[in-house]
Amino acid sequence: MYEGVMSDSLGRLFEQVVAAKGADPAVSRTAKLLQSGRAKMAKKLAEEAIEVVIDAMAGDREAVVRESADLLYNLVVVWSEAGIRPQDVWEEMARRERLFGLAEKLPKKVQGKSHETAGRRKVVMLASRRSPKRR
Repeated sequence: MYEGVMSDSLGRLFEQVVAAKGADPAVSRTAKLLQSGRAKMAKKLAEEAIEVVIDAMAGDREAVVRESADLLYNLVVVWSEAGIRPQDVWEEMARRERLFGLAEKLPKKVQGKSHETAGRRKVVMLASRRSPKRR
């Protein structure tokens, strides 16, 4: 029901984000974010995800809707930076649906590597706005 509308909306958003790469950061918030670096983009994505969780726990439906739109925007910015097109994600979702059904999360062992061979992801420190306190 929503597949076409959702993918079209995110596709259009993705095109606008890509177009903003060459825009003036003084007039484009997206251009400014894109020029701020991967760590800042990841931090913004995480902040929006946390805001969705907080609003969901508070039962604030309208805030969840608003923050979800912000979350999707920041996700698309991260996709753009990583060279991922929305179509890449839709293809992965279609693959998972064929294997497990749409409403199931893909088990880690099926993603091509078991937990034993995959190892842990590298943890990266995000740049902080504040300088460390001196003692």
